[in-house]
Amino acid sequence: MRKLNALIAGSTGYIGVQLIKLLIKHKNIDIKYLCGNSSVGKKISYFDNQLKSKKLPKIVKYNKKYLNHVDIIFTALPNGEAQEISKHLLTKNTLIDLAADFRLNKATEYLKWYKKKHKAIKNINKSIYALPEITGKKVKNFKIISCPGCYPTSILLPIIPLVKNKCLSLKNIIIDSKSGYSGAGRGVHIKYKGKNLYESLKVYGISFHRHNSEIDQELKKYTNSKINFIFTPHLTPMFRGILSTIYVDLKSGHSIKKIVSLLKEFYKNCRFVKILKNDTQISTNDVINSNNCLISVCKSKYKNKVIILSAIDNLIKGGAGQAVQNMNIKFGFKEQEGLK
Repeated sequence: MRKLNALIAGSTGYIGVQLIKLLIKHKNIDIKYLCGNSSVGKKISYFDNQLKSKKLPKIVKYNKKYLNHVDIIFTALPNGEAQEISKHLLTKNTLIDLAADFRLNKATEYLKWYKKKHKAIKNINKSIYALPEITGKKVKNFKIISCPGCYPTSILLPIIPLVKNKCLSLKNIIIDSKSGYSGAGRGVHIKYKGKNLYESLKVYGISFHRHNSEIDQELKKYTNSKINFIFTPHLTPMFRGILSTIYVDLKSGHSIKKIVSLLKEFYKNCRFVKILKNDTQISTNDVINSNNCLISVCKSKYKNKVIILSAIDNLIKGGAGQAVQNMNIKFGFKEQEGLK
């Protein structure tokens, strides 16, 4: 099988650099172009010294003529920019977006949550919201693959199977998520300059964080009932990782033992989702630098209430790793290729 040529737009951000680190280990991929704006002409090793010994192209400004020479375009760009690129895709091209440009199924919802008009409305129906363990081989039918946000990845993986199997009350789901500051991008250092970013915990986006929209959208695919949930994200003084603590009420007839058994059965053929023994306490350290999602179901002091813990690396399972995993499924590569 010939190697596929890839272009990475937004190659200098935390997600872009992580994606490069994964793709240089992928036996089926050649990185043809690294694109940026203010970094044109620089080597990618300027942004990460670990890439100093790797033979990689210098950073260039994106030009649509490059689409003639690549098979896959990865976009880790500010919201809206992948929409412009999608208008010029050739038959041979697959676009894998790590931002939010095609996560929402309706342009009206995109306008509501991202405060800007969608610039490629006709391409929304040509895209798929691709959480690999859920969508699987469906990605083969789409030219535009939209990778979920990091928070929703940590939340939807444990919750979707339980909503699908009608195990939970949908009236009172509480989600408390804590992320490393890399999830906010390199600009976080400027935004929080002088605000003690590295020693404090900050809550943000209360009630109206943008990821509410995709959590709601995806859960509604599995139920006709209204879903009431509260999602609160926090920025923590660590570089990477997400730990989501999810409080749910069980429906009558369901127990922790039954929930754990259901999750294990649902993910029995999934390499990267690991269901732990109930009441296992987990941390982000358990998943750093991996494409794994660890899930633990814990009892509370109330019989019908349980606490679900979910941990991922936001830059890998919540970003670059998920993109590579989707690519592997799309093109028939081994799902773990580049992700070991």
